[in-house]
Amino acid sequence: MDQTQGRQSICFQRAPHIIGTSSVVGKKEGEGPLGSAFSVVSQDDLFGEDCWEKAESEMQKEALTTAIEDAGIPKDQIRYLYGGDLLGQLIATSFGLESFGIPWFGLYGACSTCGEALALAAMTVAGGYADYTAAVTSSHFASAEKQFRFPLAYGNQRPLSATWTVTGSGAFVLGKTGGHVRVTGITAGKVTDFGVQDAMNMGACMAPAACKIEP
Repeated sequence: MDQTQGRQSICFQRAPHIIGTSSVVGKKEGEGPLGSAFSVVSQDDLFGEDCWEKAESEMQKEALTTAIEDAGIPKDQIRYLYGGDLLGQLIATSFGLESFGIPWFGLYGACSTCGEALALAAMTVAGGYADYTAAVTSSHFASAEKQFRFPLAYGNQRPLSATWTVTGSGAFVLGKTGGHVRVTGITAGKVTDFGVQDAMNMGACMAPAACKIEP
């Protein structure tokens, strides 16, 4: 059975279901217009830890724990875990998810990591390689600034138009049945360079890959 569509898409014949979800965010995100929609809003952006990187690991741990609880299944039924973050060597994910003991595929897709993890988790269930999979990703404003720009302690100035990296983590549990939402298909983008050189406008750099789809 051919499930491929065009050059970049897959249409699942047996679409997997999203059976558990969770979102954990920081104080600033909780104060925004979507604040009431998040599972957990922390008033402490360090999440009880002593550095930003550990805080990001704690976010992922809390997000995945809550998503598994929402799915109502034991964690040992999840066969594969797909996840990543914005830091070097995916340290937030590797330290944050170590205690779960689930086979893990580490992903680095910048802002597309959430979609990438969800797509691969869905493909795994749809292909019959697992009854349950999970997808998780995170970013933290302070750890991302240190990684890509300047540590906050430098007190550097940012233009008002600068993109703000979210402090948050999202997690999904997928299965063959249950839930209210299905992943019916996926489309992968391509690396597309439109010559955008403004490092403060990451959205403009990434948008071309999403819009350049071949039939």
